[in-house]
Amino acid sequence: MKEKNAVRIQHYHSPCGELMIGSFEEKLCLCDWVAAKHRDRVDKRLKRLLQADYKEEMSEVLQKACRQLDEYFNGKRTAFDIPLLPIGTEFQKRVWLELQKIPYGTTVSYGALAELLGEPKSVRAVANANGANAISIFIPCHRIIGSNHSLTGYAGGLEAKRWLLNRETL
Repeated sequence: MKEKNAVRIQHYHSPCGELMIGSFEEKLCLCDWVAAKHRDRVDKRLKRLLQADYKEEMSEVLQKACRQLDEYFNGKRTAFDIPLLPIGTEFQKRVWLELQKIPYGTTVSYGALAELLGEPKSVRAVANANGANAISIFIPCHRIIGSNHSLTGYAGGLEAKRWLLNRETL
């Protein structure tokens, strides 16, 4: 019988770092870098807002997420079709929805993302929302760069960000 109020989690070993993936009610709510500085904040936010605890257990959506991540990392997938459950404020959700519209192999600056949202003066808030994304890769926050085309902070580290962007431009 399905246990109530559990975020099912698994570790996923990617070519550019270890990820923790999680599902809640058969939607992906977590794909975050294990070594990320903000790991505790993400976990606390998800547990609090979902009123759930983590349970190391596989789910159908996690199996599908692992398959799609394998395909992505092997260069055989450019888009995902996993049901997502982003957990955050309404503004953060707007930013994350816009991130999902950035095409594979494309980068956008924080300023351009703020413009796309119709919030041109909210660059800092957009950057903070981008950094709070708990569903990395599926919500492609790695595609956001500095206005001078430099790589800027990334939860998985700049090497992981560089790896992902290079993978997408091959």
